[in-house]
Amino acid sequence: MIDKIIKLALEEDLGLGDITSDNIFSDGDLASASIVAKENMVLCGVEAAKTVFNYVDAGTKFHALKKDGDIVKAGETVIKLEGRALGILRAERVALNFMQRMSGVATVSKEYADIAKKYGVMLVDTRKSQPGMRKFDKYAVRCGGAKNHRMSLSDSVLIKDNHIAAAGGITKAVNKIRAAIGHTPKIEVETTNLKEVKEALACRADIIMLDNMRPAQAREAIQLINKKAVTEISGGVNKENLEQYCKTGADVISAGALTHSVPAKDLSLKISYK
Repeated sequence: MIDKIIKLALEEDLGLGDITSDNIFSDGDLASASIVAKENMVLCGVEAAKTVFNYVDAGTKFHALKKDGDIVKAGETVIKLEGRALGILRAERVALNFMQRMSGVATVSKEYADIAKKYGVMLVDTRKSQPGMRKFDKYAVRCGGAKNHRMSLSDSVLIKDNHIAAAGGITKAVNKIRAAIGHTPKIEVETTNLKEVKEALACRADIIMLDNMRPAQAREAIQLINKKAVTEISGGVNKENLEQYCKTGADVISAGALTHSVPAKDLSLKISYK
């Protein structure tokens, strides 16, 4: 899957060829290059970039000075390259796109995870990722020190509002799922108020999600659950209110902000010709 996405990204960018570089350089022109961090970040995407350069030109020598998950400062060189100028230039933008996106996700994930760790709360992502980029996004989340929720809809049971409405209530939805899948998979139920929390508890849900509750309401729900289920806070979590939610006593906090709207980090490639 990862290789397929990288190949698609290269096809998208190269089209029928690099009309600029192809008419300036010959096939035998050699170059060296450095990828440099332009701002502080948690670096991520080094291995993805290596794959990009290797696909474009297997003869390009790739020297990683830093690895995924490393904290780097502005001005630090993270990768050095040697090889054909055409190979380096054809791969440049796609490699940087992966690194910039993934470093942005990793950096934000570390900021959130560092706050949550102080309270013993597990910080996880959601499925709100860029289409086609989920494996890259979720890998970057882990590099930043947070953890992954579901990779896909097939990973675990999460009964949400639309399921509950269609089934005719939490109890009916849980009973249908439990009868169909057996006793092994855990069942998570999304709740929005204390009445729904009580119903999810009565159904013996393994995980109870407290969706879009304010910190005070979430704290009350967590006290009501009283460790009879894993508690997860989700919805509206951001860096400004994260600490308030951590203080509620939740086991897990999920934040779509780790992936859905993360600014890319600034990295650039500087090339010199031999």
